[in-house]
Amino acid sequence: MITSLNLRLNPEEAYEPMRLRVAASSAGNFDVNRIKRVDIRRRSIDARQKQVKVNLTVDIHLDEITEQPAVKAPELPDVSKSREAIVVGAGPAGLFAALRLVHNGIKPILLERGKSVDARRADMAALSREGIVNPDSNYCFGEGGAGAFSDGKLYTRSKKRGPVEEVLRTFVGYGASKEILVDAHPHIGTDKLPGVIKAMREAIIKAGGVVNFGCRVTGFLRDSEGAVTGVTTASGEKFRGPVILATGHSARDIYHLLDDSGIEMKPKGIAVGVRLEHPQQLIDSIMYHNPKGRGKYLPAAEYSMLERVGDRAVYSFCMCPGGFIIPASSAPGELVVNGMSPSNRGTKWANSGMVVEVMPEDVPEYEKYGNLRMMHFQKDIERRFFESGDGSQQAPAQRMTDFVDGKHSRALADSSYAPGLRPARVDQLLPQAVAKRLKEGFRIFGRKYRGFLNPEATVVGDETRTSAPVQVTRHPQLLSHIAVKGLYPCGEGAGYAGGIVSAAIDGLRCADALTATLNSGN
Repeated sequence: MITSLNLRLNPEEAYEPMRLRVAASSAGNFDVNRIKRVDIRRRSIDARQKQVKVNLTVDIHLDEITEQPAVKAPELPDVSKSREAIVVGAGPAGLFAALRLVHNGIKPILLERGKSVDARRADMAALSREGIVNPDSNYCFGEGGAGAFSDGKLYTRSKKRGPVEEVLRTFVGYGASKEILVDAHPHIGTDKLPGVIKAMREAIIKAGGVVNFGCRVTGFLRDSEGAVTGVTTASGEKFRGPVILATGHSARDIYHLLDDSGIEMKPKGIAVGVRLEHPQQLIDSIMYHNPKGRGKYLPAAEYSMLERVGDRAVYSFCMCPGGFIIPASSAPGELVVNGMSPSNRGTKWANSGMVVEVMPEDVPEYEKYGNLRMMHFQKDIERRFFESGDGSQQAPAQRMTDFVDGKHSRALADSSYAPGLRPARVDQLLPQAVAKRLKEGFRIFGRKYRGFLNPEATVVGDETRTSAPVQVTRHPQLLSHIAVKGLYPCGEGAGYAGGIVSAAIDGLRCADALTATLNSGN
């Protein structure tokens, strides 16, 4: 017999199995000896009050253990001789689109400009240690996309947009921890996610799909009516079929290709700012209201902050407790940073993007670039930060309090950023409207969370790759381009997602839409 309960417990009760059984017994008003097992179905931490609580939804096995079906990878049909469709990009949108195409009986031809998830490690090491940027293999490009080595956080607000549970269960089926089905803010971790991605790729190939690495798309094949009928690559190969375009938010060459091809898109708002790094112990003490930190039971604390400064939002983005700051440049001559956390979130640092909303109307000087104005705005910031240094990936940095006060930092705190930091006036390198709002946002956050505005915190620049600088227009139901048949703009790069889960959901939706169109004969 299984009965379910909602519990609100102290951390030691929630994380100690024997004490959890006692708490469940008391809440359910039954003999503790009847409890054979307690399965946690949902867990979240409520740190809004000084006494931190853990909210649990649990399944209680009374008198006997009733085993639940294991979460397995889905059974896939053989599509080796089926109709073909092209998927450009092997990030979460592309991988989930390819898997869904296989499920729907269509053979995916998955084209990825970068390397496999294992092979790209050497290029990322060269970027971190030597400042060498491989424009086709880096933290942004390669199997798994930007998310593969920049954290693996699965928290999303996309529940109204699609099957979040399906995405999470798929990850578990291919090797992710079952804990992601439990935690309110699920996280696989940069050390675990590559293995999951590899298993997904192997399943696609085993079912008859094709995965090509080092295959950068450079053009579209079009018929006499302008419909997309395939793609061409840098090596001169041609692949024919309808195209799901899932290239991620940093594939600027694809934006140029779309623009040059007359394929409609529009500039969209982005957010730019910095990476903010604190000692994790400090964040633990602030968020858990305890000078000693998180103690034995609680995980590394996270935060989420949002304020409006004037008419624009200032907010935290991609918060990485127990993590690292990483170099995220995808081309020579630019500098941009991002964040990641291993699965144990065990480093001594916490970092997050701290960014300011910027809309197309905020940068009238970039109107000359048309639909690509926000992309050029991003590029100019990244170039300015790069050129302020010695040509390496060493990042400009400033103590948080000096940033707010407009002062140069003579010395910097220790940092997780492997290429190293150099003191610089980050507040002057940023666009002044961004810096001004960010300073005020930091003051507000410091008043709300005593100790957050701290000289031991470091502002590291710059953070610009928060989302796509364009949206590629598509039909709201058919999900194909609004004016170009055969092209399905998909995921973050097309402006329809904002993270691993929402991108995966969009990949599923685009694959289903493409299948429906093929089956209808249109």
